[in-house]
Amino acid sequence: MKTKSLRQRILFITGILLIVAGLSVLSFFAVRKVIRIVQLHALLEENVVVEIPALDIKAPVLEGTDQAVLRKGAGHFPGTGDVGSGNYCIAGHSSTVYKEFFNDLKNITPGTEIYLYDKQKKRYTYIFSESYIVSPEEVWVLNETQDDRITIITCTDTGEQRLVVVGKRRDSTS
Repeated sequence: MKTKSLRQRILFITGILLIVAGLSVLSFFAVRKVIRIVQLHALLEENVVVEIPALDIKAPVLEGTDQAVLRKGAGHFPGTGDVGSGNYCIAGHSSTVYKEFFNDLKNITPGTEIYLYDKQKKRYTYIFSESYIVSPEEVWVLNETQDDRITIITCTDTGEQRLVVVGKRRDSTS
């Protein structure tokens, strides 16, 4: 009888320890997720924002396109247009493995509205006009244009080429 009681106590304690360990792991990932959400909201408040409601895309646009920037959001190519004027070029990650901002960009359809908000949250509306696939070396997509547009660049599913999505500016509203 005593052996069974000892065995039950060991199993009970082991079960409690496993539950505590499991809850600790879940708590770690939950806290990490909450921190990411809080950081994203802060970035969305403080920076230019690109939004494509039809694709459920909303990303902060930071200056530069290095990996540190692209880990946080989309990046504006230095030397390209300004918000609302010129060829405003941005880049962002897409990945079939990870949840990245531009994963669904390949699903854009004609007439889709693309919104660009400046830091004061004035909205500029662009209408999707064309998309194409280029090699990473084809930087002509960053060239200045005669019209006001947004050019969004992301990787294709294989990562070997780039998907380029262009929207032409329609108007601006507050």
